[in-house]
Amino acid sequence: MPRFLKRGVLLRSLAVGLALVMVSSCAVRTDQIARDPNTVRIAVNGWVGYEASAEVLANILREEMGYEVQLIRVDEQPSWQALDQGVMDVIVENWGHEELFELYGPDGNGTAVDGGPNGNEGVIGWYVPAYLAEEYPEITTLEGLKANTDLFRTAQTGDKGEFLAGAPGFVSQDQGMINAFDLDLEIVYAGSEAAQITEVRRRYANEEPVLFYFYDPQWFQEEVDLVKVDFPDYHEGCDADLDDVPCDYPVYDLNKIFRAGFVEEDDYAYRFLDNWKWTNSQQNEVAQMIADQGISPPEAAEIWVSENRDVWEKWLPEGHETR
Repeated sequence: MPRFLKRGVLLRSLAVGLALVMVSSCAVRTDQIARDPNTVRIAVNGWVGYEASAEVLANILREEMGYEVQLIRVDEQPSWQALDQGVMDVIVENWGHEELFELYGPDGNGTAVDGGPNGNEGVIGWYVPAYLAEEYPEITTLEGLKANTDLFRTAQTGDKGEFLAGAPGFVSQDQGMINAFDLDLEIVYAGSEAAQITEVRRRYANEEPVLFYFYDPQWFQEEVDLVKVDFPDYHEGCDADLDDVPCDYPVYDLNKIFRAGFVEEDDYAYRFLDNWKWTNSQQNEVAQMIADQGISPPEAAEIWVSENRDVWEKWLPEGHETR
């Protein structure tokens, strides 16, 4: 997971500060900049799964529906600001961000609309390889993990077990979970998500123990067989103190966020994006082509679209014919 580890808290303090200047007691719609009605502007946030979704949608909008599409690479929070300013039409994969919806949704500026689920379920957590869970079935429970942290000891961590993370710049609750559950673990950063995947793949090939942060949808889940460690379920407020988090990560029903003016236009492009839903496996299939097979994002999308007409034809709005 990119810098979107625990996306719901990422940049929260900045978002709250922006509320002072971007929301007044008399909310003002700022998204009414005129756009070419034949152009759809899609945010592309910085992880390959999101890119897979955006490229597939862009391919269908262009090749089957006759729209121009602008794919605009932008980080998560600026995507919302772009919707508010009227220069973006849709965010296709939102991971929570309740604080941003408060700023830009109906109770704030009124420029962002919850577009409903995109079909993906966002699951963040701690994972071990299936071969390790088969050998030590108890290791996927909190008590079983606590009793077996020595399995993950490395030369770097000494008497503590290693918990393999991505990059230190990621925001996460992992240290808070280690503290709250009194786990004899030390976080080791691979340096990046790509480096983390490379290391997990190496250990997986050798059937070595590894405990690491990961998530789904993620293309690597299609390559390896992983088992998620079971922690006490998330409940609201349990992650309020990131130094002491006695719960798992929340599960996100990932959703779409539309520019309010785009919804009001109610054209075929909006109805198509409103209809669109797909599964974690479908996203992972395209993302794996991009990240693991070296296929360019547009080509990966084209391959998937050509092989899955029975899936995407159901997303087309009533009354609109493909080319």
